[in-house]
Amino acid sequence: MEELEHTCPLPRTTLIEPAIFTPETSCECRAPHEKLTVEQARLGTPVDRPVRIYADGIFDLFHSGHARALMQAKNLFPNAYLIVGVCSDELTHKFKGFTVMTEEERYDALRHCRYVDEVLRDAPWTLTQEFLEKHKIDFVAHDDIPYSSAGSEDVYKHIKEAEGISTSDLITRIVRDYDVYARRNLQRGYTAKELNVSYINEKKYRLQNQVDRMKEKVRTVEEKSKHFVYRVEEKSHDLIQKWEEKSREFIGNFLELFGPDGTWKQMFQERSGRMIQALSPRGSPSSSPTREFSPSRSPSPPSRWAMPRTSPPSSPKGASASISSMSEGDEDEK
Repeated sequence: MEELEHTCPLPRTTLIEPAIFTPETSCECRAPHEKLTVEQARLGTPVDRPVRIYADGIFDLFHSGHARALMQAKNLFPNAYLIVGVCSDELTHKFKGFTVMTEEERYDALRHCRYVDEVLRDAPWTLTQEFLEKHKIDFVAHDDIPYSSAGSEDVYKHIKEAEGISTSDLITRIVRDYDVYARRNLQRGYTAKELNVSYINEKKYRLQNQVDRMKEKVRTVEEKSKHFVYRVEEKSHDLIQKWEEKSREFIGNFLELFGPDGTWKQMFQERSGRMIQALSPRGSPSSSPTREFSPSRSPSPPSRWAMPRTSPPSSPKGASASISSMSEGDEDEK
C-alpha cells in the first residue's frame, strides 16, 4: 500500500496577504488523518503536519474581544493551524437575531485577523462528526459556549471576564446612543428610510443638528472674542506703558527748561541784562560851560525860588566869585 505524505498547509509565517477561504471540497490532503491527543499536540507532534484547530462564531462587529479569543485558540499548541467558521446571515437571523454586518463583511473581517489561517464560510450552527472528519479537525476551540472540565463550569470564565468586551456590549452601546448615531448618519447623507427613522424623528434630529451647529458657532465666536479681548488688553498695556514713559520724558524736559535752575531762567536773566544795558542813558559831563550875558540885555532877575543853573562850584574860590557877582547885580538894580 502506497504511503501518502501529508500536504496540509502550514501556519502562516508572514502577514502579507489575508487568510484563504476554505475550499468547498474540504481538506485537499489525501493522507489518512489520525486525530491527535492533547499530549501529542502539546509536544508539537506529528512533525509533518500542524495541529488543526477549529473555532466558529457570528463575529458581528468584529472587535478586540474576538481577536483575543482567536489568539488564545491559535496559541494553544506550538504548531497550530486555525480554521475559523463564520455562520451565514440565514442561520444567524434564524437562531440568534439580526446582525449589523452582512455575512460578506464578516467573512472579510476574519480574513484580516493575524491569528486566522483559514476562513470557512457558511459554517454549520451545530457541529457533527462528519463535518469534523471532512475538514480533518483535531480540536474545537470554544468561544461563548461554556467549556466544563475538572469540576469547573467554564475553564475560560476568568479569561472571558478579563476581556471585558463582547458583541452584546457593543450592541447595548448602539441602542443606548441610537439618537447620536442616527443624527451622525443623517449628516453623512443617509436617508431616513435607510436608517428606519420616522418623519417626526428625522425632523427632530435635523433640528438638533442645527442647534449643535449654532452652539459650535457661538463657541467659536466666544473663543475669537476672548482672543480679541486679550489682544486689546495687551495693546492697551503697551500704550499705557509708552504713555507713562513719554510723560516722564516730557516732565523731565519741562523741568530742565523751566525749573528753578533751568535753561529758560538763565536765558531770561541774560536777555534782561542786555536789555537794561541798552535802555540806560549815558553819563553827564563833570562840568558845564558858564553862561555869558549879553550887554544889550540885562539879565532878568532870578526868581526867588529859582535855582542857579550853573553847576556847583568845583572849589571854594569859584563859589565866592558867584556870590559876589550876584550881590553886585542886586546893587545895580537898586
